[in-house]
Amino acid sequence: MRLAEYLKDNIPAMILQVLCMVLLSLFLLSAGNTADTVGFVLLIWFAVAAAYMAWCYYRRCGFLKRLLDLTEELEEKYLIAELMEKPLRADDRVFYGILKLADKSMLERVAAAERENREYREQIEQWVHETKTPITAIRLLCENNPTAIQKPLLLELERLNHYVEQALYLSGSEHTEKDYRIRELTLVEAVHQAIAQNKQLLLQNQVQLCVEPCDITAYTDEKWLVFILSQLLNNAVKYKNDTPVIEFRITQEDERVLLAVADNGIGIPPEDMPRIFEKGFTGRNGRTGGRATGMGLYLCMKLCERLGVGLEACSDGGGRTVFTLIFYRNPFVGVR
Repeated sequence: MRLAEYLKDNIPAMILQVLCMVLLSLFLLSAGNTADTVGFVLLIWFAVAAAYMAWCYYRRCGFLKRLLDLTEELEEKYLIAELMEKPLRADDRVFYGILKLADKSMLERVAAAERENREYREQIEQWVHETKTPITAIRLLCENNPTAIQKPLLLELERLNHYVEQALYLSGSEHTEKDYRIRELTLVEAVHQAIAQNKQLLLQNQVQLCVEPCDITAYTDEKWLVFILSQLLNNAVKYKNDTPVIEFRITQEDERVLLAVADNGIGIPPEDMPRIFEKGFTGRNGRTGGRATGMGLYLCMKLCERLGVGLEACSDGGGRTVFTLIFYRNPFVGVR
């Protein structure tokens, strides 16, 4: 609070002080006092009043500054009423009571929203798990009863399963710590698992795969890693050219292991690169094709952050895109 604002708020009190000083001056002069005496009395009055207002101003500023600092330190700003000291002034206590009531109402709303969100997530997870059963049954029926429509049907089932898995991972991405198992994993095995999960999509689009054999390992969660690789595979196929080629390269540096997924598709425009990991962002390619949801790369980045894995992307905008997963060495659980 600035001094000018404080003085503006106290204009009525200052006018009253001036009026009282004028009346006192008239009374003292009428009683036969000299002008010097009246002036001295007014000077003392003015000094005491100014000192009192200055004391009130700095005390008020201190209270408001502590309140603002406490609010800045809080992550949940609506909890300020629970932590602030009870004001001494009567009018401040009225606002303090109002703030407490608003705080209580907000906490009730937040609790209700969290409860509804938790119930919704549980319903989604239950629906996803129940949906996977008929998908598996239909796949088995197709594989055991070959027909002319077997391949396109298997492709659509694979695509449906991909979206179901995406919904499942999206609902659980905030709580990966409840569903992971970190172990030493040969990265090329995870690559082959991701390829197997998307074999119909890759065959249908005549994708050429290049996987360099190696025995480089990293400590990570196998299921989450396969899901991330599957998302990158789907994106590479979605934005392919006439002769799609997807290459996997695994290299090891001093402090990290790199797993690169490169494709020769249509590339990512330079203006879209800074936003490709944002939730719901489809970019120019996604809007042109009309098939993008803006969730695949967002989920990949989200899961990588949860697992402590780096994720970088580069594209020349004209046909080559490379996504690199970075597994860092841990001083307690290292990467070999």
